[in-house]
Amino acid sequence: MPDSQPQPSDGATADTSALLLCGARLTDGRTVDVRLGGGRIEAVGTAGSLTPHCARVDLNGYLLLPAPAEPHAHGDTALTGDSPGPVSYAPEDVQRRATEAALLQLGHGATALRSHVRIGDVQGLGPLEAVLQARRSLRGLVDLTAVAVPRRLTGLAGADGLAMLRDAVKMGAGVVGGCPDADPDPTGYAETVLEVAAEHGCPVDLHTHGDDPARLARLAAMAGGLRPGVVLGPCAGLARLPHEVAARAAERLAASGVTVVCLPQGGCGGMELRGSAPVRLLRAAGVRVAAGGGALRDVSNPVGRGDPLEAAYLLASQGGLRAQEAYEAVAAGAREAMGLPEVRVEAGFPAELLAVRGERLAGVLSLAYSRIVVHRGRVVARTSAVREYCDSAVAVALELPRQGRS
Repeated sequence: MPDSQPQPSDGATADTSALLLCGARLTDGRTVDVRLGGGRIEAVGTAGSLTPHCARVDLNGYLLLPAPAEPHAHGDTALTGDSPGPVSYAPEDVQRRATEAALLQLGHGATALRSHVRIGDVQGLGPLEAVLQARRSLRGLVDLTAVAVPRRLTGLAGADGLAMLRDAVKMGAGVVGGCPDADPDPTGYAETVLEVAAEHGCPVDLHTHGDDPARLARLAAMAGGLRPGVVLGPCAGLARLPHEVAARAAERLAASGVTVVCLPQGGCGGMELRGSAPVRLLRAAGVRVAAGGGALRDVSNPVGRGDPLEAAYLLASQGGLRAQEAYEAVAAGAREAMGLPEVRVEAGFPAELLAVRGERLAGVLSLAYSRIVVHRGRVVARTSAVREYCDSAVAVALELPRQGRS
């Protein structure tokens, strides 16, 4: 792996506020230098053309991409799949898991995370406070936003849930959401979430499996019609519907203007709810689609990786998207769903970048080991992988072509 530690240039005092990424390959085939400063991309030029009076990172052999984002994580339950007994929601345990999960996802390249956190029941607001504390401890490394997810919002039990949701926003939850399907009155639940969002000016991120097309259409029309920028996910139930029914539901989703966040790595519900939304059908209908990781080694997916590049790989290998489309779903699409500014490898854009060992995007999605992650213009994570072969294996590999020619 090339030396990824920032190195001062020779013959001049390094500008500690700037960083030069040298010899990076872009998806259009160009090899460039990229200078970062003040958390943004200052300049992009041909290799060797930019003044190197700052720290440098050698990206020779790496493909440089806009950093992906994670729009649908579950930091409060992450890393509990192997835990014996019931999941602990003690604040110190939730904070530790949420922090470790965020660092794992950052190492994969996600510089912004949206974590859905359950509130209510006996745990109250404890798990949310723990995730918010994790957010504070991670400041400067990764941007973490918490979604407050109440269990009930209608009926007698819903009064407590509503009060807790409002308290959650005051505590620092940046998004309001939840699962209308789990409430006896899904429409009333969604109306309440939208009401709280309007009161506090918060984005809305609702969880639905989408296996009831009539309910999904009502939810989309209500959410999208009353408030722009609403996210629904993972909508995996659409894949279990007849094609014609799913296509009509997709048309209604497109008309409502909502964004669907799918989870190609298996979702975040029980085994009977696993699967992924029909991405090609949704895109064909004009639905804005993003992709996330969902469960990270909890009971819903004990081997979940939380890796955006794996999500993009699955969109390409199983969802039928082109490599560029698949990556955009976990990068530009995910950032748009989260209300984050666009990132391009061009001057003036935020310096949220991912360098991956490889030359082309398809190859990177197939086999992405070594990675360098840049957040706010600073290298915040590195992963290095080395592959070695024993001498006898190399000798056999070299001998085989000769035998083939004889």
